[in-house]
Amino acid sequence: MAVSMALAASAVSAQETRTDQVPPPQDTPYPGTVAIHVDASDTLQGIFRVHETIPVKAGALTLLYPQWIPGDHSPSGPIAMLAGLRLSANGRPIAWKRDKYNVYAFHLDVPAGVSSLDVSFQYLSGRTDSEGFEITDRMMDMEWSKVSLYPAGHFSRGITFATSLTLAHGWQLGTALETASQSGDTTTFKPVTFNNLVDSPVYAGRYFKRVDLNPGGKVPVHLDIVADAPKYLEMTPGQLNVHRALVTQATTLFGSHHYDHYDFLFSLSDQLGGNGTEHHQSSEDGMGADYFTAWADNAPDRDLLAHEYTHSWNGKFRRPADLWTPNFNVPMGDSLLWVYEGQTQYWGFVLTARSGMWTPQQFRDALAMVAANYDRNRPGFEWRTLEDTTNDPTAAHRSGLPYRSWQMSEDYYSGGQMMWLDVDAKLRALTHDRKSLDDFARAFFGVDNGSYVTRTYTFDDVVAALDGVAPYDWASFLHARVDALDPPLQNGIAATGWKLVYTDQESAYEKQYNSRPEPSRHLYNFAWSIGLTMNDRNQVNDVRWNGPAFKAGVSTGATLVAVNGQDYSSGVLKDAIAAAKDSKAPIQLLLKYQGGYRTVPVDYHGGLQYPHLVRVEGAPDYLSEIIAARK
Repeated sequence: MAVSMALAASAVSAQETRTDQVPPPQDTPYPGTVAIHVDASDTLQGIFRVHETIPVKAGALTLLYPQWIPGDHSPSGPIAMLAGLRLSANGRPIAWKRDKYNVYAFHLDVPAGVSSLDVSFQYLSGRTDSEGFEITDRMMDMEWSKVSLYPAGHFSRGITFATSLTLAHGWQLGTALETASQSGDTTTFKPVTFNNLVDSPVYAGRYFKRVDLNPGGKVPVHLDIVADAPKYLEMTPGQLNVHRALVTQATTLFGSHHYDHYDFLFSLSDQLGGNGTEHHQSSEDGMGADYFTAWADNAPDRDLLAHEYTHSWNGKFRRPADLWTPNFNVPMGDSLLWVYEGQTQYWGFVLTARSGMWTPQQFRDALAMVAANYDRNRPGFEWRTLEDTTNDPTAAHRSGLPYRSWQMSEDYYSGGQMMWLDVDAKLRALTHDRKSLDDFARAFFGVDNGSYVTRTYTFDDVVAALDGVAPYDWASFLHARVDALDPPLQNGIAATGWKLVYTDQESAYEKQYNSRPEPSRHLYNFAWSIGLTMNDRNQVNDVRWNGPAFKAGVSTGATLVAVNGQDYSSGVLKDAIAAAKDSKAPIQLLLKYQGGYRTVPVDYHGGLQYPHLVRVEGAPDYLSEIIAARK
């Protein structure tokens, strides 16, 4: 027994010593200014060439590559893409060694008599996990976190960077950074702290257009567009008006702004990826090349701009306490993402409708699809809570999952959206329609007009703010939806005067969602009927856990070859599901999986099922009030 205890103690002691040797950040200024130049002119190979000059003093120094990136909610810094790292001083090379337990940290000893360190490396952008390129021959999305190293031991706000960027010849750029000078294809920006640099990505391109979205306003807001071709830059007067209305409706909602200027960095491309990230004074946004030119046919995902813009207030200015960190290598906590992302998802839909970027019917059709997922396609709530899904960015790194309906994946977005709809309805009911979630947004996110110094919040702060709008047991209300199994996320639909129904006809919105060459999420959705979704490569994307297809043995990842003896297409499957309603014969699916073929009979006879919202007679129509434009 004594020997066993001694061995156990020895193992614990050894385990306790397995820590990295990175100095913890202190709230002290870093002496001097770090100079960084990025050459991003290699549009053919996607190689960003970086040179930094870092003021130093003799002794031990640790350089960090950013790991925890705001907006990603996970340790997603692409350290594997850093290559060719060389350090030198006074023309002589200096050796470096990566930390034994922290691959994002590089240790070195600065020799006596050295006052500055030269750092060079390449960021090899290549292709991002099937999401598109970061640089093409026509445009670029560059995030400073991917092309910089910074000294450990200091808060990121205490390190000043002087930056410059070389682009391909003739390209123009958009960014929240302010230009100090221009020389040929090189732009030098005004010095900023490292936290603001990381928060200020650059979009650039051969075909560029800047559109004023707040004409006559005191605070500039621009839409900086890069496109695959000049024709995709053109906007109609009506399109311009609704984009301007988005700015008006958002600032009316929050009653404030927390930026000196704001830039929507907007790519219109079928090649560029990595879009959809929030920043304080800008956002990385991207849609297909035909966003403007095929406007009538592409309502799905048109809420992107509203969602990312809302983050300037919710997520950047006001941020959950465990999502604020002193630098980009201290782990973040995601426990309140159902506020950060969930309420932002709610306002993204609402502001898209209030601005006129969606019609009221498009809003209702989009919301019906979300509601249907939480009505029929999230059995995972039998074992997981909504709050537990806030761990998904770290646990899954936003990768594809084999059974999403059971595993779930970042449901704090849409599940949170459904919860906040319920909160809005409850506030209206409690106050006889005199107060709403608008009042919460103004009181919670609209404080300190003009300031962009981050203010953090906790669960108790959210409860107190709701109580300030209308007294109620909000803690219990939220806990029942966030911390409990099988949360009542459908309540908000009925509470706003509508109900969810299913018919055999797709809404016009869902037809667009499924019929575009590159559907908004590359899915053909039969989840609410036979219980599966298909991607545009004829593969089963997800099988609803314990749904008809699952019970028949259909596997996620299988290729659907034929349906009832006919070559598969989404239309053929749709026809087969419809025909089975009046038949006792199962639907025969020929699947190719793991190199073999098998026929799976699916005994489903419920017909096609597509979600819609219909009015509840006699109930207050809060939903129409929620999306009405504000004066």
